[in-house]
Parts: sequence; C-alpha cells; structure tokens
Amino acid sequence: MVRIAVLALVIGGTLAAGSAAAQFGSIFGDAPPRPPADIPNGPFPLQPPPVQYPGQAPQGYPGQPAPGYSAPPPPPFAIETQPLPPPPGASVVPAPPGQGSPQRPPGPGGRTAAAPPASNAPGSPPAPPPAAEAPPPDDTVVEAPTPHIENGKAVFSGLDKITGRTISFDVAIGETVQFGALQVTPRACYTRPPTEATNTDAFVEVDEVTLQGEIKRIFTGWMFASSPGLHAVEHPIYDVWLTDCASPQPIKVAEPAVKPPPAPAPGPAPKPRQPAPPPSQRPKPPSAPGAQP
Repeated sequence: MVRIAVLALVIGGTLAAGSAAAQFGSIFGDAPPRPPADIPNGPFPLQPPPVQYPGQAPQGYPGQPAPGYSAPPPPPFAIETQPLPPPPGASVVPAPPGQGSPQRPPGPGGRTAAAPPASNAPGSPPAPPPAAEAPPPDDTVVEAPTPHIENGKAVFSGLDKITGRTISFDVAIGETVQFGALQVTPRACYTRPPTEATNTDAFVEVDEVTLQGEIKRIFTGWMFASSPGLHAVEHPIYDVWLTDCASPQPIKVAEPAVKPPPAPAPGPAPKPRQPAPPPSQRPKPPSAPGAQP
C-alpha cells in the first residue's frame, strides 16, 4: 500500500510540473512571458469630444474634463440709429426747443437706443397717409344653377309587402291619390334637359290613414328616382317610391320689354325769312281806271 501511495504522488507531481512548465516555463528556466515593448505604458489617450445635440449640456468622457465652449456674444442693448439726409429740394425745419424727440441714455459701448417716433409737432409737415391696400382680385367663379324642367305629373311605384304586388300610378301635382293605407301628394316634380345628366326628383308628402280614421304624416321631403332608398317611406305594409315625371310644362321664355314707339322723323328745315324791301323799292299798286295821277 505504501508503494502504491508513493507511486501516485510521483505521477501527480510529474503532471503538475508539466503543466506549470507549459505556462511559465521550467521552475529554474525562462521567466514568464511579458507584453510587447511597443505598447505605451502611459495614461489613457485623449479622445475627441462626444457629439452634442441641441438642448444637451456639454459632457466629456470619464476621467476627462468637460470641453469648454465659448458662450455666444450678448445681444446689443439697443439699435444704433443714424439720421438720414433730407431729400433733394426739401427744407429742413428745426425742431422747436423742448419738443424734440427725447434722448435715451447711451447703453454700454456708447450706443444710443432708438426712440419711438414722436407725433407731428406743430408746424412740421404732416406725415404721408399710409398707402391703401389694393383690393384682392375677384377670382370667385359663380357656377350657374342647373336648369330644370317642371312637370305636371309624378309617376310612382307602390309595393304591398304582404301580397308582393307592385303597381305603378301617376299623380298630378297638388292632387292626392290613396294607395292602400297611404295617401300620396306630390308638390313638385323636376327633370333635367337632355343635355344634362339625368336627375329626376320630386317633393312628396305621404300620409297614413290609421284604423281609427286619423291621418298621420309619415314622410315629407324629396324623392330621387335614381336613388329610391335615399329617402324611403317607412311603413310595415306599404312602400312607395318615385320612378319618373310626366307632362312636362313648356319652358317660359322671358318676353322682351315693350319698346317705346319710334320718334317721328324730323321734317324739312324751315327756310330763313327774307327781310322786307325798303318803301322805295316796293312795287306800286295799279291805279284804278279814271283816277287822276
């Protein structure tokens, strides 16, 4: 047993010595490896300042002071003014004593603050009136209303939801026609000329006759033939919608205004009146027979 323990210690020491020699060399041989000599052993080199964003305080890298930035110059205390020379041909009117523009104390650097313009002093020329603003150009384009044609009748379609029967009927403008329990009264029916887009509409009033004999208004408004469901009659049994207009009325053309009768043509100009001749040149009347000269 003792031999086995000694043999194990010898083998373990040999392995430990081999690993130590692989890392640091032999115990009595070379020194442990050193870093290369070209690496500087000084402090951490200086780095450029970090990127600064608007509204962010200046910052630096760890171990370095914050970079210094020059503060912006302070704004001027006042606006420098300089009097302008008068225009050619104008006379300079000196300001009366005590009525000149007030002087403000000079600011830092010998600058003088500009004083607000004073009102016109007595005797000074009045200030020119401000130039009137030019009116904006009239670029508004007014679109002419679409012409429509009035009709004397409105054509409707009625549906009985219980039986599923659909009928078509026409109603004169201002008259009332009863369809089932509904009373339909058109007030106007318009169509468009052939040159315009088709748009047939009518203003309709629909009343319901109840079982007690009362008349209840259930619809008042415009119906459009192209969109029957836009304004539909809400009734559990009957439904009515506009399909067309009939009996177009003649378009009234504005008659021209009555012109005044033409003035009579002027006649020939009157001849100028000749002056009467003197008595010496007047012809003598013939003497009567038997009269003495």
